[in-house]
Amino acid sequence: MSRIEAVFKQAGHTALIPYVTVGYPDIETTLEVVPLLASSGCDIVELGIPFSDPLADGVTIQEASFRALQNGITPQTCLDIAKELRKKVDIPLVFMTYFNPVFSYGLEKFCTACAGAGVDGLIIPDLPPEEGSELEVCSQQHGIDLIYLLSPTSTEERIKLAAEKSRGFIYLVSVTGITGVRNSLPAGLETLVARVKKAVKKPLCVGFGISTPEQAGRVAGIADGVIVGSRIIQLIEADRSLAKVADFTRGLRGALDRADKK
Repeated sequence: MSRIEAVFKQAGHTALIPYVTVGYPDIETTLEVVPLLASSGCDIVELGIPFSDPLADGVTIQEASFRALQNGITPQTCLDIAKELRKKVDIPLVFMTYFNPVFSYGLEKFCTACAGAGVDGLIIPDLPPEEGSELEVCSQQHGIDLIYLLSPTSTEERIKLAAEKSRGFIYLVSVTGITGVRNSLPAGLETLVARVKKAVKKPLCVGFGISTPEQAGRVAGIADGVIVGSRIIQLIEADRSLAKVADFTRGLRGALDRADKK
């Protein structure tokens, strides 16, 4: 059983999955914030490898990626940082990136390096399950979960294919669009989750737009995990002491725990 699978074996527990851009605003902050997130109740941390054309990301994460790239952050830097973080935390670490950096690094070489750094999974928004077979083979050989995404526009055929090929969990995008803080979640979210769950037996985690404990609690009532990214990035920018990040994360964890008890 992988570390990611073990997270979802906990009965009555909704996973909290924050996202941070590696190297934003600097390497030292990344090395500090990930252990803080783990100690504040997070179950898995997504580590964003910055990329020059992050098509799935909104303004907040785009800017964080741009600044990280300006800081000289590369995929190799991210691997080195993940290796350092693995010494500090026991929870699963998942890289979120795009296919170009992985392809440029070399699929086999990248998966080997991920395993050596203690990375547990890969999320690649621009890699559809129809085209992921080569990376699936490499990742499985190294014990790394390749996690596919679904969206409100996914067909029944795509849902079944992602359910078959995804490992660890399935990432369900709550909206048709890009990442970013939103004032409210889509009205049809419960219907969307119910539609996907009919074809999916793997854990289902919802992301894009979740930015308050109240929204997280709503998602906890219907999904197995809650993914929060842009709001975390904003709070890192607003308070470099990371006290606001810690308070916000504990608030999310409390909302999920209350929902789990209902």
